[in-house]
Amino acid sequence: MFKMIKKTLIAMPILLSASCLAQTSPDQLPYINQSAKIDGNLNDPAWKHAKKITINNVTWPYENEASPVETSVLVYENGTSLFLGFEASDPDPSMIRAFYRDRDRAWSDDLVGIKIDSFNNSRSAYQFFINPLGVQQDSIENELTNSESASWDGIWDSAGQIHDTGYIVEVEIPLRVLNFDDSQTIKTMAMEFVRFYPRNERLRLSNMQITHANSCWICQMPKYAGFEQAKQGNNLAIIPSLVLSKSETREIDGADIEDWQNDNNTEPGLDLKWAITPDMTLNATLNPDFSQVETDTGQLSVNNSFSLFFPEKRAFFLDNSDYFSSYSNLIHTRNIAAPDYGVKFTSNKQGHTFAGFIANDEHLNVMVPGNLGSNVVTLEQESDNAAFRYRYDLDNTLSIGTTATLRQSGDYENKLISIDSKYQPTSSDTLKVQLFSSDTEYSQAFIDELCDGEDGDCDTITAPPCQQFKDCDYNESVLRTLNKQSTYGTGYLVNYEHNQKHWRVFSSYRSHGAGLRSDLGFMSQVDFNKFVAGLEYRWYGAEQSWWNRARWYSDWDITHNDDGELLEKEIQSNFVIDGPLQSVIDFGVDHRKRTGLRHDKTQLRIDGNTDLFTENRVWTYMEFKPISGVFAGLNLRTGNKVDLANNRIGQEYFARPTIHVNLGKHFEVRFRHTYENLKAEGDDVYTANLTDVRFTYQFNINSYLRFAIIRTDIDRNTHNYIDNDIDATYKGLSSQLLYSYKINPQTVFFAGYSDNGYQDDDLETLTKDNKTFFAKFSYAWLM
Repeated sequence: MFKMIKKTLIAMPILLSASCLAQTSPDQLPYINQSAKIDGNLNDPAWKHAKKITINNVTWPYENEASPVETSVLVYENGTSLFLGFEASDPDPSMIRAFYRDRDRAWSDDLVGIKIDSFNNSRSAYQFFINPLGVQQDSIENELTNSESASWDGIWDSAGQIHDTGYIVEVEIPLRVLNFDDSQTIKTMAMEFVRFYPRNERLRLSNMQITHANSCWICQMPKYAGFEQAKQGNNLAIIPSLVLSKSETREIDGADIEDWQNDNNTEPGLDLKWAITPDMTLNATLNPDFSQVETDTGQLSVNNSFSLFFPEKRAFFLDNSDYFSSYSNLIHTRNIAAPDYGVKFTSNKQGHTFAGFIANDEHLNVMVPGNLGSNVVTLEQESDNAAFRYRYDLDNTLSIGTTATLRQSGDYENKLISIDSKYQPTSSDTLKVQLFSSDTEYSQAFIDELCDGEDGDCDTITAPPCQQFKDCDYNESVLRTLNKQSTYGTGYLVNYEHNQKHWRVFSSYRSHGAGLRSDLGFMSQVDFNKFVAGLEYRWYGAEQSWWNRARWYSDWDITHNDDGELLEKEIQSNFVIDGPLQSVIDFGVDHRKRTGLRHDKTQLRIDGNTDLFTENRVWTYMEFKPISGVFAGLNLRTGNKVDLANNRIGQEYFARPTIHVNLGKHFEVRFRHTYENLKAEGDDVYTANLTDVRFTYQFNINSYLRFAIIRTDIDRNTHNYIDNDIDATYKGLSSQLLYSYKINPQTVFFAGYSDNGYQDDDLETLTKDNKTFFAKFSYAWLM
């Protein structure tokens, strides 16, 4: 494998084009030794000498048409901050969509903002957007992975005011928030100034023209030079925190309910962030509170053999998290549940990007993958975790990177190394390659813990390592890869895409060997080889049309295991059209042949005795925003679906309505309900309902009160199960009341209450088993 990696790296530079696209001279941003007062007015004298930039071009859903409204932005810098003053005209200010919300929750409002590629390398861009009331949205766009992370939070200042002819927004972005190359006296950054204008359509307005055939929008941003006096100061942030909690828990064993056990906890913590230079940052944390303040969105896990994914929300891991990104999720930090310490270093200088962290954990969360399913096992033993990422951007066309992770706990150890590359010979063509190699050591004690301490007693929770027991009734082909106390695995990904304005074609091949493990990442499937090929065609409506954009998409894929046995073969197609009232209508069909699980539900790999089922499904997704403050969506599907618990085909009925309603500027209700029903052999197998409701009163841009409730209700027809030793009824209920006050993302106060309960066949009523009162305070000293 490593010979293949070496040949790939040698071949990549040979493919480089000898010339680059001509670059125009960057515009100069003025230096003004004054700080404007950020109050939503443009009365400060400094604004008279700022550079005025016009935002007059519709870049989405149309390609470079004239803007229907006037927008301009005044820009200057004073050596420590970048100042922006937006003037957004509106023919009917009563139609402006703006609500008081928590930060990062106003993406559907009217917005103005800026994208900044601070390294001018076309690889990532900071995004700062503000609604007319001053509510902030910030994120990082990663061109390498074609993703955006709204989880990143910077400390910056903004204010907005709505007036008779539109609105004004003032912004101050401290340069300390940005990472940039400090080796140049005059710094050049790529910038785009943007306005979102949501009415019957949601228009994206810009100061630049964007070619839709070029999927890299960051690459097209104009350059601006300046920042000659830019100084970062000490760039030290010290953030002490204090967490107080009182928990009450009790064990419920059937109908036997124990007394409440109390646990009072006081946890001081300390976070430190030091920008050693503008392009090098050190983060450290001691005794951190890594508990999540806000409840995760509810998810159903029924008739599903793969683990659910939950995103990271914790500040230490989110800071510069895009530096760790590659084409596969090799670093999923929610696997680190309760660390005592963490240290992280990130750097980006002259095309070299480096990121690394180490952290311990009081627990060991292990993803146990197969080719048809996976589960996460939590072991009560301490672990050490480390991750490293390096990327070199030779120029705008070629990047080469490597990722390494390590997890260790006693005699258990998982090591993974990956090499990846992205090559763009033209603006329309992209080639991505990634190679993996892992080595995992299992101790006998570790295997015994996974198997609940009973030799040969495997279940769906504690899959593959148990297979080292010869008498374990498990799939034999995985057993061959784990018949020792160590396993080695390799894998690779090759992806090519050609993109034009009206069409694109793509193809990819991904292979994960049966022994491949990424225990610090989210690799839920191994022992498969998947080929995908597809195309998309797009139509663009005229400005007077009732629709503005339509697209047809189709792909075909086929997946085998390492022994060449078919796991899945699928063709899918869908047509989507964007219409009036910001509506989206998406209709699709799927035809799939796939392998089911064995009747004993332990089969995660084919052994020649499983069945191949045919699934035919139709589905639709619809959403629209008919008036300001209202969003409605509906997801429907029906058709054949494999009943995994009983290894047969069934008929699925699925519905998920979603409604968001603002009642005035301050109060919002969010409702989402998921309904799923499966029938087989003329009768119900199960009916599942999950309801997620959240009420939020946003007092101002700094504080809110939120009540969230998530209810799960699953009814199983035990007479229609092969193994009827299951609960016919499961009901779950969790709730949370949360008050939040944020001066900035790191100076915060939270206080709240949460509880959880459930009901099964042994309980007559829904019974609580956990209650928690909590408060958290943190304060950021910036030096």
